[in-house]
Amino acid sequence: MLIRRPDPIKPSEITPRSAWMSRRQLIAGAAAWGMLPAAALAEALPNLRKSDYRVDETPTPQKDITHYNNFYEYGLDKEDPSVNAPGKLKTRPWTVTVDGACAKPGTIDIDQFLRAEALEDRVYRHRCVEAWSMVIPWVGVPLGEVLKRFEPTSNAKYVSFTTLYDPAQMPGQRSREFAWPYTEGLRIDEAMNPLALLAVGIYGETLLPQNGAPIRLVVPWKYGFKSIKSIVKISFVESQPKTLWNSYSSNEYGFYSNVNPAVDHPRWSQAKEHRIGEFGRRPTLPFNGYAEQVASLYAGMDLKKYF
Repeated sequence: MLIRRPDPIKPSEITPRSAWMSRRQLIAGAAAWGMLPAAALAEALPNLRKSDYRVDETPTPQKDITHYNNFYEYGLDKEDPSVNAPGKLKTRPWTVTVDGACAKPGTIDIDQFLRAEALEDRVYRHRCVEAWSMVIPWVGVPLGEVLKRFEPTSNAKYVSFTTLYDPAQMPGQRSREFAWPYTEGLRIDEAMNPLALLAVGIYGETLLPQNGAPIRLVVPWKYGFKSIKSIVKISFVESQPKTLWNSYSSNEYGFYSNVNPAVDHPRWSQAKEHRIGEFGRRPTLPFNGYAEQVASLYAGMDLKKYF
Protein backbone atom coordinates (compact mmCIF):
# COMPACT_ATOMS: atom_id res chain seq x y z
CA MET A 1 0.00 0.00 0.00
CA LEU A 2 1.33 3.42 -0.81
CA ILE A 3 0.68 6.15 1.71
CA ARG A 4 1.77 9.72 2.14
CA ARG A 5 5.00 10.02 4.02
CA PRO A 6 5.05 11.92 7.33
CA ASP A 7 6.44 15.43 7.57
CA PRO A 8 10.10 15.68 6.48
CA ILE A 9 12.63 14.67 9.16
CA LYS A 10 15.26 17.19 10.16
CA PRO A 11 18.79 16.26 9.04
CA SER A 12 19.90 16.24 12.68
CA GLU A 13 17.34 13.53 13.41
CA ILE A 14 18.47 11.10 10.69
CA THR A 15 20.24 8.01 11.98
CA PRO A 16 23.63 7.56 10.29
CA ARG A 17 23.63 4.62 7.88
CA SER A 18 26.52 2.99 9.74
CA ALA A 19 24.55 3.02 13.00
CA TRP A 20 21.42 1.75 11.25
CA MET A 21 23.30 -1.16 9.71
CA SER A 22 24.99 -1.94 13.02
CA ARG A 23 21.60 -2.06 14.73
CA ARG A 24 20.31 -4.60 12.23
CA GLN A 25 23.43 -6.71 12.64
CA LEU A 26 23.12 -6.53 16.43
CA ILE A 27 19.51 -7.68 16.30
CA ALA A 28 20.34 -10.54 13.96
CA GLY A 29 23.20 -11.62 16.20
CA ALA A 30 21.10 -11.36 19.35
CA ALA A 31 18.42 -13.55 17.80
CA ALA A 32 20.98 -16.11 16.75
CA TRP A 33 22.43 -16.28 20.30
CA GLY A 34 19.05 -16.25 22.07
CA MET A 35 19.60 -12.81 23.62
CA LEU A 36 16.33 -11.17 22.53
CA PRO A 37 13.48 -10.82 25.03
CA ALA A 38 11.19 -13.81 25.31
CA ALA A 39 8.36 -11.94 23.58
CA ALA A 40 10.53 -11.74 20.44
CA LEU A 41 11.17 -15.46 20.17
CA ALA A 42 8.91 -18.07 18.63
CA GLU A 43 7.96 -21.20 20.59
CA ALA A 44 6.64 -24.53 19.35
CA LEU A 45 2.85 -24.76 19.62
CA PRO A 46 1.16 -27.76 21.25
CA ASN A 47 -1.91 -29.73 20.19
CA LEU A 48 -1.46 -29.22 16.45
CA ARG A 49 -3.59 -31.10 13.95
CA LYS A 50 -3.51 -30.82 10.19
CA SER A 51 -6.57 -29.18 8.72
CA ASP A 52 -8.32 -30.00 5.47
CA TYR A 53 -7.88 -26.34 4.55
CA ARG A 54 -4.45 -26.62 2.95
CA VAL A 55 -3.58 -25.45 -0.57
CA ASP A 56 -1.33 -27.77 -2.52
CA GLU A 57 1.35 -25.14 -3.11
CA THR A 58 4.88 -24.68 -1.81
CA PRO A 59 4.86 -22.52 1.34
CA THR A 60 6.84 -19.32 1.31
CA PRO A 61 10.09 -19.63 3.33
CA GLN A 62 9.66 -18.63 6.96
CA LYS A 63 12.41 -16.04 6.65
CA ASP A 64 10.43 -14.18 3.96
CA ILE A 65 7.17 -14.39 5.91
CA THR A 66 8.81 -12.91 8.99
CA HIS A 67 10.93 -10.28 7.24
CA TYR A 68 8.69 -8.95 4.47
CA ASN A 69 5.38 -7.66 5.71
CA ASN A 70 3.19 -4.64 6.43
CA PHE A 71 2.73 -3.51 10.03
CA TYR A 72 2.62 0.28 9.92
CA GLU A 73 2.70 0.55 13.69
CA TYR A 74 6.38 -0.38 13.27
CA GLY A 75 7.36 1.40 10.08
CA LEU A 76 6.44 1.97 6.47
CA ASP A 77 8.94 -0.30 4.74
CA LYS A 78 8.55 -4.05 4.45
CA GLU A 79 11.60 -4.86 6.60
CA ASP A 80 10.79 -2.33 9.33
CA PRO A 81 8.48 -4.58 11.40
CA SER A 82 11.12 -7.32 11.72
CA VAL A 83 13.61 -4.74 12.98
CA ASN A 84 11.35 -2.59 15.15
CA ALA A 85 8.70 -4.90 16.62
CA PRO A 86 10.89 -7.48 18.46
CA GLY A 87 11.77 -6.19 21.90
CA LYS A 88 9.02 -3.56 21.81
CA LEU A 89 5.75 -5.49 21.59
CA LYS A 90 4.99 -7.11 24.94
CA THR A 91 2.73 -10.06 24.26
CA ARG A 92 2.26 -11.20 27.89
CA PRO A 93 -0.05 -10.75 29.66
CA TRP A 94 -2.54 -10.47 26.78
CA THR A 95 -6.31 -10.62 26.76
CA VAL A 96 -8.93 -9.99 24.09
CA THR A 97 -12.18 -8.36 25.20
CA VAL A 98 -15.31 -9.66 23.48
CA ASP A 99 -18.41 -7.47 23.83
CA GLY A 100 -21.36 -5.89 22.05
CA ALA A 101 -24.46 -7.72 20.83
CA CYS A 102 -23.86 -11.04 22.55
CA ALA A 103 -25.37 -12.89 25.47
CA LYS A 104 -22.07 -13.85 27.09
CA PRO A 105 -19.50 -11.05 26.79
CA GLY A 106 -16.11 -11.90 28.21
CA THR A 107 -12.40 -12.10 27.60
CA ILE A 108 -9.92 -14.44 25.95
CA ASP A 109 -6.68 -14.95 27.88
CA ILE A 110 -4.08 -15.90 25.30
CA ASP A 111 -2.24 -18.41 27.50
CA GLN A 112 -5.44 -20.19 28.54
CA PHE A 113 -6.54 -20.10 24.92
CA LEU A 114 -3.36 -21.80 23.72
CA ARG A 115 -3.60 -24.50 26.36
CA ALA A 116 -7.27 -25.24 25.73
CA GLU A 117 -7.55 -25.22 21.94
CA ALA A 118 -6.96 -27.95 19.39
CA LEU A 119 -4.96 -25.78 17.03
CA GLU A 120 -5.31 -26.33 13.29
CA ASP A 121 -2.35 -26.30 10.92
CA ARG A 122 -3.59 -24.68 7.70
CA VAL A 123 -1.83 -23.53 4.53
CA TYR A 124 -3.39 -20.45 2.95
CA ARG A 125 -2.63 -18.16 0.06
CA HIS A 126 -2.02 -14.59 1.23
CA ARG A 127 -2.60 -11.76 -1.24
CA CYS A 128 -1.63 -8.17 -0.53
CA VAL A 129 -3.39 -5.22 -2.15
CA GLU A 130 0.02 -4.13 -3.45
CA ALA A 131 -0.06 -7.17 -5.79
CA TRP A 132 2.41 -9.41 -3.99
CA SER A 133 1.51 -12.75 -2.49
CA MET A 134 2.75 -15.60 -0.30
CA VAL A 135 1.69 -19.08 0.78
CA ILE A 136 1.64 -19.19 4.57
CA PRO A 137 1.27 -22.20 6.91
CA TRP A 138 -0.90 -20.60 9.60
CA VAL A 139 -1.79 -22.16 12.94
CA GLY A 140 -5.02 -21.16 14.62
CA VAL A 141 -8.65 -21.73 15.51
CA PRO A 142 -11.66 -21.10 13.24
CA LEU A 143 -12.95 -17.65 14.10
CA GLY A 144 -16.58 -18.76 13.96
CA GLU A 145 -16.02 -21.47 16.57
CA VAL A 146 -14.68 -18.89 19.01
CA LEU A 147 -17.38 -16.29 18.31
CA LYS A 148 -20.20 -18.78 18.91
CA ARG A 149 -19.04 -19.25 22.50
CA PHE A 150 -20.09 -15.66 23.27
CA GLU A 151 -23.56 -16.25 21.83
CA PRO A 152 -24.04 -13.33 19.42
CA THR A 153 -27.62 -12.06 19.28
CA SER A 154 -29.77 -11.33 16.24
CA ASN A 155 -28.50 -7.73 16.38
CA ALA A 156 -24.97 -8.87 15.60
CA LYS A 157 -24.79 -8.07 11.89
CA TYR A 158 -21.06 -7.35 11.83
CA VAL A 159 -17.93 -8.13 13.83
CA SER A 160 -15.44 -5.36 14.61
CA PHE A 161 -11.78 -5.96 15.52
CA THR A 162 -9.34 -3.58 17.22
CA THR A 163 -5.55 -3.69 17.50
CA LEU A 164 -3.60 -2.73 20.61
CA TYR A 165 -3.21 1.02 20.97
CA ASP A 166 0.02 1.85 22.79
CA PRO A 167 2.36 4.34 21.09
CA ALA A 168 5.12 3.42 23.54
CA GLN A 169 5.09 -0.13 22.17
CA MET A 170 3.95 0.83 18.67
CA PRO A 171 5.83 4.03 17.75
CA GLY A 172 4.12 4.26 14.36
CA GLN A 173 0.94 5.17 16.22
CA ARG A 174 2.52 8.51 17.08
CA SER A 175 1.95 9.50 13.47
CA ARG A 176 -1.24 11.47 12.79
CA GLU A 177 -1.45 9.96 9.31
CA PHE A 178 -4.09 7.49 10.46
CA ALA A 179 -6.95 7.36 12.93
CA TRP A 180 -5.37 4.88 15.34
CA PRO A 181 -5.90 2.25 16.63
CA TYR A 182 -6.09 -0.06 13.64
CA THR A 183 -9.63 -1.36 13.22
CA GLU A 184 -11.19 -3.83 10.83
CA GLY A 185 -14.54 -5.53 10.35
CA LEU A 186 -16.40 -8.39 8.73
CA ARG A 187 -20.02 -9.15 8.08
CA ILE A 188 -21.20 -11.77 10.57
CA ASP A 189 -21.61 -14.46 7.90
CA GLU A 190 -18.06 -13.78 6.67
CA ALA A 191 -16.76 -14.11 10.22
CA MET A 192 -18.57 -17.42 10.63
CA ASN A 193 -17.18 -18.89 7.40
CA PRO A 194 -14.90 -21.86 8.20
CA LEU A 195 -11.98 -20.27 6.33
CA ALA A 196 -11.80 -17.24 8.67
CA LEU A 197 -9.08 -17.98 11.22
CA LEU A 198 -7.86 -16.58 14.52
CA ALA A 199 -4.17 -17.25 13.99
CA VAL A 200 -1.67 -17.72 16.79
CA GLY A 201 1.28 -19.05 14.80
CA ILE A 202 3.05 -19.90 11.57
CA TYR A 203 5.17 -22.94 10.71
CA GLY A 204 4.05 -24.62 13.95
CA GLU A 205 5.44 -21.86 16.15
CA THR A 206 3.97 -18.86 17.94
CA LEU A 207 3.67 -15.65 15.97
CA LEU A 208 6.58 -13.25 16.09
CA PRO A 209 5.79 -9.63 16.94
CA GLN A 210 6.21 -8.48 13.33
CA ASN A 211 3.55 -10.97 12.20
CA GLY A 212 0.89 -9.76 14.63
CA ALA A 213 1.63 -11.62 17.86
CA PRO A 214 0.09 -13.02 19.88
CA ILE A 215 -3.24 -13.33 18.02
CA ARG A 216 -4.44 -12.00 14.68
CA LEU A 217 -7.12 -12.47 12.07
CA VAL A 218 -6.58 -14.30 8.77
CA VAL A 219 -9.22 -13.92 6.03
CA PRO A 220 -7.57 -15.59 3.03
CA TRP A 221 -10.05 -14.56 0.34
CA LYS A 222 -9.53 -10.87 1.11
CA TYR A 223 -6.57 -8.54 0.66
CA GLY A 224 -4.06 -8.77 3.49
CA PHE A 225 -4.89 -5.52 5.25
CA LYS A 226 -8.23 -7.04 6.30
CA SER A 227 -6.33 -9.58 8.42
CA ILE A 228 -5.81 -7.33 11.44
CA LYS A 229 -2.86 -7.99 13.79
CA SER A 230 -2.34 -7.97 17.57
CA ILE A 231 -6.04 -7.99 18.42
CA VAL A 232 -7.22 -6.75 21.83
CA LYS A 233 -10.95 -6.34 21.19
CA ILE A 234 -13.72 -8.06 19.24
CA SER A 235 -17.19 -6.49 19.18
CA PHE A 236 -20.50 -7.70 17.78
CA VAL A 237 -22.20 -4.67 16.22
CA GLU A 238 -25.37 -3.92 14.28
CA SER A 239 -23.99 -1.41 11.76
CA GLN A 240 -21.04 -1.68 9.40
CA PRO A 241 -18.04 -0.64 11.50
CA LYS A 242 -15.50 1.96 10.51
CA THR A 243 -12.17 0.46 9.47
CA LEU A 244 -8.81 2.18 9.34
CA TRP A 245 -7.98 1.82 5.65
CA ASN A 246 -11.52 2.36 4.42
CA SER A 247 -11.72 5.54 6.51
CA TYR A 248 -8.34 6.66 5.23
CA SER A 249 -9.18 6.29 1.53
CA SER A 250 -12.55 4.74 0.75
CA ASN A 251 -12.06 4.83 -3.03
CA GLU A 252 -8.91 2.71 -2.72
CA TYR A 253 -9.71 0.34 0.14
CA GLY A 254 -13.27 -0.94 0.15
CA PHE A 255 -14.92 -2.43 3.20
CA TYR A 256 -15.14 -5.88 1.62
CA SER A 257 -11.78 -5.90 -0.18
CA ASN A 258 -12.30 -9.35 -1.66
CA VAL A 259 -9.46 -10.32 -3.98
CA ASN A 260 -10.84 -9.46 -7.41
CA PRO A 261 -8.62 -9.30 -10.52
CA ALA A 262 -11.41 -7.41 -12.34
CA VAL A 263 -11.32 -4.47 -9.92
CA ASP A 264 -8.09 -2.49 -10.05
CA HIS A 265 -6.72 -0.36 -7.29
CA PRO A 266 -6.82 3.25 -8.56
CA ARG A 267 -3.02 3.27 -8.80
CA TRP A 268 -2.22 -0.23 -10.07
CA SER A 269 -3.68 -3.33 -11.66
CA GLN A 270 -4.83 -6.29 -9.59
CA ALA A 271 -4.97 -8.68 -12.55
CA LYS A 272 -1.58 -10.25 -11.75
CA GLU A 273 0.53 -10.76 -8.66
CA HIS A 274 4.14 -11.39 -7.73
CA ARG A 275 4.54 -14.49 -5.56
CA ILE A 276 7.45 -13.81 -3.22
CA GLY A 277 10.35 -16.09 -4.19
CA GLU A 278 9.26 -16.47 -7.82
CA PHE A 279 10.28 -14.68 -10.99
CA GLY A 280 7.64 -12.92 -13.03
CA ARG A 281 3.96 -12.53 -12.20
CA ARG A 282 1.05 -14.95 -12.11
CA PRO A 283 -2.67 -14.29 -12.75
CA THR A 284 -4.66 -13.27 -9.70
CA LEU A 285 -7.48 -15.68 -8.82
CA PRO A 286 -10.97 -14.41 -7.92
CA PHE A 287 -11.41 -14.57 -4.15
CA ASN A 288 -7.72 -15.54 -4.08
CA GLY A 289 -8.67 -19.01 -5.26
CA TYR A 290 -11.33 -19.60 -2.58
CA ALA A 291 -14.41 -18.92 -4.70
CA GLU A 292 -15.84 -22.39 -4.08
CA GLN A 293 -15.92 -21.73 -0.34
CA VAL A 294 -16.97 -18.06 -0.23
CA ALA A 295 -18.57 -16.84 -3.50
CA SER A 296 -22.05 -17.68 -2.19
CA LEU A 297 -21.59 -15.05 0.54
CA TYR A 298 -21.82 -12.37 -2.16
CA ALA A 299 -24.54 -13.78 -4.40
CA GLY A 300 -26.41 -10.94 -6.11
CA MET A 301 -23.94 -8.27 -5.00
CA ASP A 302 -22.26 -5.90 -7.43
CA LEU A 303 -18.66 -6.70 -6.57
CA LYS A 304 -17.37 -3.64 -8.40
CA LYS A 305 -19.58 -1.36 -6.31
CA TYR A 306 -19.05 -3.31 -3.10
CA PHE A 307 -15.35 -3.83 -3.59
